[in-house]
Amino acid sequence: MRQGHRRVVSGILGGLLIVGGGAPVLPAHVSAASPLDRINHVVVIYQENWSFDSLYGKFPGANGLANAGTVKQVDKEGKPLTSLPQPVNPASGSTPASPDTRFPTDLPVEPFDTAKYVAADQKTRDIVHRYYQEQRQIAGGKMDKFVAWTDAGALTMSYYDASNMPEGQLAKQYTMADNFFHAAFGGSFLNHFWLVCACTPPFPNAPASLVAQLDANGVLTKDGAVTPDGMAVNTLFTVNTPHPALAKPEELVANQTMPNIGDRLSEKQVSWVWYAGGWNDAVAGHPDALFQYHHQPFAFFANYADGTPAKAAHLKDEQDFLTALFSNTLPAVSFVKPLGPDNEHPGYANLARGQQHVVDLVNAVKASPSWADTAIIITYDENGGRWDHVAPPVKDKWGPGLRVPTIIVSPYAKKGFVDHTEYDTTSILKFIETRWNIAPLGTRDAAANDLSNAFDFSVTAGGVTPSALPATGAGGVQTAGESTLISLLMLVAQLFGLQLLRLAMVATPTARHPRNRRANRP
Repeated sequence: MRQGHRRVVSGILGGLLIVGGGAPVLPAHVSAASPLDRINHVVVIYQENWSFDSLYGKFPGANGLANAGTVKQVDKEGKPLTSLPQPVNPASGSTPASPDTRFPTDLPVEPFDTAKYVAADQKTRDIVHRYYQEQRQIAGGKMDKFVAWTDAGALTMSYYDASNMPEGQLAKQYTMADNFFHAAFGGSFLNHFWLVCACTPPFPNAPASLVAQLDANGVLTKDGAVTPDGMAVNTLFTVNTPHPALAKPEELVANQTMPNIGDRLSEKQVSWVWYAGGWNDAVAGHPDALFQYHHQPFAFFANYADGTPAKAAHLKDEQDFLTALFSNTLPAVSFVKPLGPDNEHPGYANLARGQQHVVDLVNAVKASPSWADTAIIITYDENGGRWDHVAPPVKDKWGPGLRVPTIIVSPYAKKGFVDHTEYDTTSILKFIETRWNIAPLGTRDAAANDLSNAFDFSVTAGGVTPSALPATGAGGVQTAGESTLISLLMLVAQLFGLQLLRLAMVATPTARHPRNRRANRP
């Protein structure tokens, strides 16, 4: 059994030990003043770097590749391409960029199935996904300059059909949103800010080396992490702990003071936590090699700066999420940010492992006392430089960017439903704000749709029996041992309590076999 799965299982065991062996009981339905009041827990699982078409372009009932029509790509001067350039491996140290020979040299100008060349449990390179480049790729809505402004050749046009992968199977059971856009152009840094504050952080007087330069027509001539008018848009790190040991002090982002959703929830005395994989190790000064510092947006804010009580109260490790689930202390709002190996980010992670990690987390919620009044929102921070056929709506100078997959799981989520409502990342904020009567943080979340079309509150949550979701082994194939482990854990956690859970673990060889004790590294 892989390490990511063991972490989830060990968290379940730890939580059950805390509650003293009593079986988790799903709470009975309680009448609510408004439909959304039936949701008392929101869990946001925030994955990395895939456009909608690049994972779910073939998802049944979705606006996918079949609706793309004739696909066109042009060079920077507007000349049509007649074939896609071979994907390239990035330069590394003194090694120059080189062709990725797993792919052919003469791919036609159209989306292509990556699985023909690279399995989902293997890695492809990262692709440029930055603030100015994504705007150039969108090309005023023509969506025809992805190849021109990428650094990865044809890979920007690639996809996997994830419809039958773990998250895809989950989406078939619940709700898939196929018109959900990531909030801001570019990469993880800026989109994590928009997830929590619907805002772009200022960095006045940034070092000149960090500042982008544009020509008179607004075309990028020198890339940078900070706009000419002093706004931080690409990867940077906080002045607070944790940040890279070798980061230059003058390049660290000062504490931010804009209002964020954490502040607003605290003002309403609504409990919340940001749970990050690898957080405890990173704060202790020995981070996992794939811990991503710029994926921790609340750490950039003065209210959660080093030494503040709020930092200890609200910024925690992913393992604490699992403990909270089974000790019945889950906060009202949980943001879960998996560690690098589990977040699906191309380049350093593979798709299959991250997909299964998400389903492991969902299974843990479904086996917990909180399931009956929980809404789980699974989404992605941005498109990762990959093409999508739908042009994003025009809102403001920050975005939104392309469509990203979003799956809503809840006893109240519509079953087998594809939601075509227009959403973006700030719709998550709007959902939280609507549920707890919180004022909007900005104009974007104020105007956003709040995800309510994904729910059917005419159903009764009391007595809902959680069903096990797919468990996969190596290569995405379910193994008998892992299937038995998940099934027994789910059943025992729900019905019989700790004593039989121990018996289940003893009876399940895959839980203890030495070959399953692999390190937490890809």
